[in-house]
Amino acid sequence: MKFFLDTANVSEIKRINDLGLCDGVTTNPSLIKKEGRDFKEVVSEIASFVEGPISAEVTAYDYEGMIDQARDLAKWASNIVVKIPMTEDGLKAINTLSKEGIKTNCTLIFSASQGLMAMKAGASFISPFMGRIDDMGEDGAKLIRDLRDIIDIYGYDSEIIAASIRNIRNLEDAALAGAHIATIPGNLFEKLWTHPLTSQGIDRFIKDWESFENK
Repeated sequence: MKFFLDTANVSEIKRINDLGLCDGVTTNPSLIKKEGRDFKEVVSEIASFVEGPISAEVTAYDYEGMIDQARDLAKWASNIVVKIPMTEDGLKAINTLSKEGIKTNCTLIFSASQGLMAMKAGASFISPFMGRIDDMGEDGAKLIRDLRDIIDIYGYDSEIIAASIRNIRNLEDAALAGAHIATIPGNLFEKLWTHPLTSQGIDRFIKDWESFENK
């Protein structure tokens, strides 16, 4: 399973990348705004040291606007993936861009039928929002399983990015459901490798060793 970082914070990305745990990055207009920096500057900097896919989202919602922005975004770096919303115009844009060899990430997917439409249109990645689906009282993990079944049955090339990961359980459910990728907020990453019993064990080893050395 691949891990993407769902952030535009460069220092956060560098920290996780240095651990060998960052296979790519997803950004969106809200994350870029949070950093208070120029969109192109931030995305280009991230793409300069992260080898995997970097999702950069269009801000237009009409077909022509999305196409124009996507073609420009794709020029910023060789590993840019253009993030396109799940709409009729979005599907049309994905279809056009896929034929031009521009990789796309279809975002804001909340049903298996939406995911199927994105696959059929030629999306390189599809992003079902697990956490938001769970918030609605539905089962985000089931959607991941359904989408993975569709890919496996029909042989679509799209990869599933489990998005809106809120907690460790979401990540574990996404992995067990067969998501190819999980995109994880930077502030959640540390919780994935820490555990109270691990910390207690280390403290115990340190105390035991110190008492042994001081004999």
